[in-house]
This record gives sequence, C-alpha cells and structure tokens, in this order.
Amino acid sequence: MRRKIWTNVLLSALTLAVVGAGCSKGTAETTGTTAGGGSQEGGGKPVEILLGYYSDGKSDAKMKELIDKFMKKHPDIKVNTQSAPYGQFYQKLDTQIAAGQAPDVWLSDGVYVMKYAERGAVKDLTEWIGKDLKKDDYYGLDFNKDAKGKYWAVPQGIQVGALFYNKDLFDKAGVAYPNENWTWEDLKKNAALLTLDAKGKKADESGFDSKNVNQFGLTFFSITEGWFSVMKSYGGGVLDETAQKSVINTPQNKQAFEWMVSGMKRGIITDPVDLKSFQSSMAVFPSGSAAMRIGIYARVLAANEAKLNYDVTLLPKGPDGKRVSPVIANSWVVNQKSADAKAQAAWEWIKYWATEDDVQKEWAALGEAIPVKKSVANSDVFLKAGEKPANRKAFLESLDFAKTLDNNAVWEEWVGKFNENAQRAFLGDAPIDAALADADKAVQKVLDDFYKK
Repeated sequence: MRRKIWTNVLLSALTLAVVGAGCSKGTAETTGTTAGGGSQEGGGKPVEILLGYYSDGKSDAKMKELIDKFMKKHPDIKVNTQSAPYGQFYQKLDTQIAAGQAPDVWLSDGVYVMKYAERGAVKDLTEWIGKDLKKDDYYGLDFNKDAKGKYWAVPQGIQVGALFYNKDLFDKAGVAYPNENWTWEDLKKNAALLTLDAKGKKADESGFDSKNVNQFGLTFFSITEGWFSVMKSYGGGVLDETAQKSVINTPQNKQAFEWMVSGMKRGIITDPVDLKSFQSSMAVFPSGSAAMRIGIYARVLAANEAKLNYDVTLLPKGPDGKRVSPVIANSWVVNQKSADAKAQAAWEWIKYWATEDDVQKEWAALGEAIPVKKSVANSDVFLKAGEKPANRKAFLESLDFAKTLDNNAVWEEWVGKFNENAQRAFLGDAPIDAALADADKAVQKVLDDFYKK
C-alpha cells in the first residue's frame, strides 16, 4: 500500500453523523510499562502526551473522567487533551498533521484510518497489538488491517448498520414486522404498503401522488446508511480489493440502482429532494415520517429521544442471498512522528481503553456505540442497556457480514464524485447506465491521481 508524505491540508470531512464509542477492563491490567519498555523519560520525569478526540458535551465529560482515572493508574504519564465537535476537530487535525504538530494519539473516524496510514501519518501497531492484545477478544480489529496484514489502529467503538422499523406504523398498516428472511424486494413490497400520500392513499393504490408523500416506506441517505449496503448485497460495490480500482460500472450495480431508483420514482423511498424538506437527512425516521430506515447503531439515540415504538433487525438479503452491513470502527491511532517515549505512552492509553472492563462499561453507558470488547458487548451492559431497541443483538449479528466502506487514502474525494453521479440517477437527471459510467471514470481519476503519481 503506497505511502505519501502529508504535504497539504486535506479536504474538510464529509458530514457523517457518526459517534465513536467503546470501553473495557479485561485481559491484563497495565502499570505504566509498554510493548517498547517504560513510559517515563530520563530522570523519572512523567511523559506528557497530547490526546485528541471529537466529542459533544456529555461524551467530553466522560472522556476526561476516564483520562483522570488513567493518570491515577499511570502516574508516569501526563495526558493533555484536545477536543472539539466532529467537523472542527478534523479540520484542525488535518492542519496539524500538515504542520507536523498532530496529537500523539487521536480518535480517528473509522473511514479515515487508511487515509492516515497510507499518507504516513500514523504508526504501524501490528507488533504491539500482537504482543499486548488477544485479537479474538475484540470486535473490529480487522477493520483496521490493510491488504498486507498490517494493523494501523485499535477500535474505540463500533458502528454497524441494521434495519430500523417503526412498530406503530407497521401495526396501523396491518403489515407484519420485518424479519431476517427479507430480501430487498420484500422490503420494497412491504414499504409500498407503508407509504402514504397527503390524501392517505398507499403507493399501490390508484391515484397515489408520488410527488406529495407524507409517510415514506423507507428512508436512507449517504454511503453509510444508504446505497453501499444495497450495492454490496447485489454483488456490486465501488472499489476492488486493492481499493485502487473502480468497479462501479457493472451489471450488479445497475441492478442495485434500478431497485433504488424505481423505489424513489414511486415515492416509496426518500430521494434527495424529499430529504431537503426535513431539518436534516437523519430526521425523517425519528420524526415518524418513515416506517423504516437503514441506520447505524448511533441512531438509537435519536429514536429513543423521540420516544418511538421501534425495533431493529438485520438488513435484507440481495437476490443471491448475500447480506452486507456497513461498518465503521472509530479507532485510536498513534502519531508516526511522536518520539518513542510518547508513542509508548500513547499505546498505554490505548491498552487501557481496550482491556479495562470498567472503561468499556462506563463508555458503553453513553449509548453511542457498540463496545469493542466482545465480553462486554455480549453482556447485559450492552444488550439490555435500554428498553429499546429490544433486539440489540441484531447489531452484533450484523458484524458477521459487515464490510468497511472501501476506505482508502482518498475516501472523501471519491465518495464525493460518486455521490454527484448517483444523485443524477436518483433525481432522474441521467439514465442509470450513464450515471454509473460517469461515476466509474470520475472515481478512477481520483484514485489514479493519488496512487499513480
């Protein structure tokens, strides 16, 4: 996998409302020593490290509390922090990396880990992970592994997609709840029965007005909570296994797009214009304006706040029985440029986060993400963390067929080009064949501009 020196400030992050999480105690308690030796500088002076993370008010308070506990356990390490809301954090981080002034350890959105790795900004953690962590104890470690088998990060919290459904809307329509045997065609058939126009007509009824929909059968948007799962389950995708070649223009992707576009034209699935009528793309389901949505685990927060009567199940299967859920492993990375003592102290923090059950449990209580330690995720701490959703186990089961979002060094750039062309098809501004062909060329150019220089 090609590396590149970070010489300019990267594009600002795409808006992905992805919240990190994960916490634990377990394999072994640490005492300030690391895979590379002690963490103190010469003369017994504590090592100072800068730890960066994105947060909101509630998560920021909990993070600082956990950092204080870490320093009490590790008096030879002093942790200074840098935090900000998601967008601000990454904008500043890109500037710091370009200037060689990034934190010693920071929380990376899972889609950015390979960007940092391929650009030489973060440390290869393969050796330390192999020595200090039992890989089978954790969810998500392999989501940070590259094609050569190197590990670049340790998960802080997991986000994986599932099908959310509003039980009240299903009950009112007399439609049976989704089940694990559903295909995407089953979803569309049932979604039509749950779609209502302004006059209360269903999508399959005569006189239904697809331009004036009050209740949608399904809402989705973006790569993470939209088209990625559909394309992958239909046997398609965006990039090949090297993440350096576009594979967009295929019959499988055309079939997936035909499914999506036909649903949008019929008014069953929200299209980009529909989404603009809401405060945000994420507000459709919590507002009760859609019976179903593709959503990552973090979306339980908004659904619970809205007091919806809902549950979740596995995403549908494709025509050949293939099922794919999108996954994001928000993760800790270590600055490649940090001095050895600081890097080792940063690793000590990562070990503390991953191995301490109490840390994992306390962070899981925020409800933002799936704990990374399997023993905690499979306990009542996670599975019975709240009244809803009842079927939290669906998120853990989804990890068995989860796929990362074709992450690479230019993920933001190629996603932007893909979205531009996908929207043309979704809005009927271009035939599906033309949109896919143009997307294929545009994405490949982004890849070639980086990897073939």
